[in-house]
Amino acid sequence: MLLSLSGCGSESDRVLEETLERLYRIQPTADIHIQNRDGAVFVYGSNTNEMQVHATMKAYSRIQLKQIAVDVSVQSASVSISTQFPAQPMWALFDRSGTVDYTIVVPATANISLLRLDAGEVLVDGMRGRKVHARLGDGRMFAHNCFTDVDLALQRGNLSLTYDWWEHGTFSVQATVAHGNAWVFLPSDAAFHLVAETAHGKIGNDFDNPAVARPTFAGAAKINTLVHGGGKTAIEVRTVNGDISIVEANP
Repeated sequence: MLLSLSGCGSESDRVLEETLERLYRIQPTADIHIQNRDGAVFVYGSNTNEMQVHATMKAYSRIQLKQIAVDVSVQSASVSISTQFPAQPMWALFDRSGTVDYTIVVPATANISLLRLDAGEVLVDGMRGRKVHARLGDGRMFAHNCFTDVDLALQRGNLSLTYDWWEHGTFSVQATVAHGNAWVFLPSDAAFHLVAETAHGKIGNDFDNPAVARPTFAGAAKINTLVHGGGKTAIEVRTVNGDISIVEANP
């Protein structure tokens, strides 16, 4: 454990930090469940049979800091990482109960059965297991080079899905944003079945730029098309209030 004090101004404005680092041996196909309230969760897939957990806890008092707990449970084929925070004051205008930022390295073939964060930032990078299932309340969500079945949902904020290269395998992407914008960055040789739909927003598509079908009610737009024959990959992106951009990253 490392404890440091940083910040300036009054005592109540200073941020205390505590850092935790742990290493676990897990099965390459383990199911991983991650729960956090405020902060960040960055998950990286790697060629390893271990899980590295690095957590930075931040709070405005030592009492609050000691009430933040990171619980890691490792079973034979499953992992649970959960975060406990001090109770939030009922009438407080701002939540000052603390945050936890995670950096987690896991086998690329593991499954993210559920990653849930209430507010902050989510990144999932390089996963190749059966699935990635992530939920974020408010903030920013990123998925990078995940050649697996990806299911992402964001209530409020922006979402970015990026592939630096393309692998012509069988996998799917489902991304849903309630209030915010979605970007999908794909290489020129990507082959996929694209469904993009927004109730109140615009859709831009660099691949063949097909006509956007507009239903009878105002503001809605939808694309349903095969890019380079469709291949074995399905990408579905939906927003309620927000724009969708399908970007050819290296034309």
